[in-house]
Amino acid sequence: MRVLRALTVTAAATCAAIALSAPFASANPAGGPPSGGNGGPSNVTVNPYSVHQGSTMQVSAAGCGHGGIVFSHGNFPQTNLSAGSIGFATVRIFNHASPGHHTLSVKCHDNSLVATHRFTILDGRGAQGGLGGSLGPSTAETAIGASLVGAAALGAGAHVMRRRRPIRGRA
Repeated sequence: MRVLRALTVTAAATCAAIALSAPFASANPAGGPPSGGNGGPSNVTVNPYSVHQGSTMQVSAAGCGHGGIVFSHGNFPQTNLSAGSIGFATVRIFNHASPGHHTLSVKCHDNSLVATHRFTILDGRGAQGGLGGSLGPSTAETAIGASLVGAAALGAGAHVMRRRRPIRGRA
């Protein structure tokens, strides 16, 4: 009885999965770009959306099978978009880029259409988090550390000298 119940539930779940996936499969039967051809760049995304001056941002776009370019006037240099079904580019925002809302453009090498996406530049430099100790100590930090080590050594020496007991029986 339990085996029959398990088979019934499995069959129902399989039928439900097939029924729910049918609309997605019929929406783009060829598996290629939408609307049957190369319609230019689409689905442009940026990560992160808000970026500090001088930091980097990832841009991705679909529809540029032979690659393309990413550009934004005065915010970062023109950057190449990789080839493939989804192209990627890493752009570095200029240190002097003006803060606020801006637009970047993506243009494929094999198409004259241009897609845009908005992003925000934040004022100032971001925190240098996640560097994992790759920044060394400054001169002031080194001097403070050395003086603390010296003070600890003097304190330990004074403690040992006070606690020393004379050896009796030797003359």
